[in-house]
Amino acid sequence: MLASSPSAEVSINTDQNRFELRLNGDLVGIIGYYEVEGSFKRGSRARVVSFMHTVVTEDFGHQGLAAILVRRALDSARSYGWKVKPVCTYVQRFVAANPDYSDVVVPL
Repeated sequence: MLASSPSAEVSINTDQNRFELRLNGDLVGIIGYYEVEGSFKRGSRARVVSFMHTVVTEDFGHQGLAAILVRRALDSARSYGWKVKPVCTYVQRFVAANPDYSDVVVPL
């Protein structure tokens, strides 16, 4: 299955503080997040979340699914007005390679 398949769906599960990646309805990946209090700029407050870890099940590894998951989670964070602290090293590398997400990311 190609990672660009329309059957790859990313949604937020606020009860478990994670974004979920599903293929044909099966959960195959997650990004766990943790909400932190704080301001990212003087005089301005925003909801700040730390992206703690990115996991894709072994059977679906090396297909580009982690990148799809991170991209869509960051797109969602942007649409919610969130700022993201990329604690997860995969997310750190993704953001470094995709500077168009610099408006969403705050330093650790």
